[in-house]
Amino acid sequence: MDDQEIREALDRHWAASDLGDFDQEHEIYRDEAVLEYPQSGERIRGRQNIQSARAAQPNRKRFTVRRIIGAGGVWITEYVLTYDGQPSYTVSIMEFLDGQVIRETQYFGDAFEPGPSRAQWVERMA
Repeated sequence: MDDQEIREALDRHWAASDLGDFDQEHEIYRDEAVLEYPQSGERIRGRQNIQSARAAQPNRKRFTVRRIIGAGGVWITEYVLTYDGQPSYTVSIMEFLDGQVIRETQYFGDAFEPGPSRAQWVERMA
């Protein structure tokens, strides 16, 4: 797979994620894929287990991709994952092997109020 094909597969993956289409969302993963959440210390092995764990989450999720960058075997997606109306700013690092994800690591950051000490130098983002 070339970079354009991987990018198209990522676009399909994130669109399916946003729609809650678990089958299409997980087509991008190899059977032996590994998903890691370093902040909670969790590791899930196998595409079927990854899909099952995500399908078991009870809340409604929305995915808003901010940007995707990458080349060759490593791709990074920055997106806002909204759980039941609460945004979580997220980075997904996907490693590809033969055109499918072999390893994914996801990092989550919650929104926070800006500090007054830097107010004179910043502008608020929408």
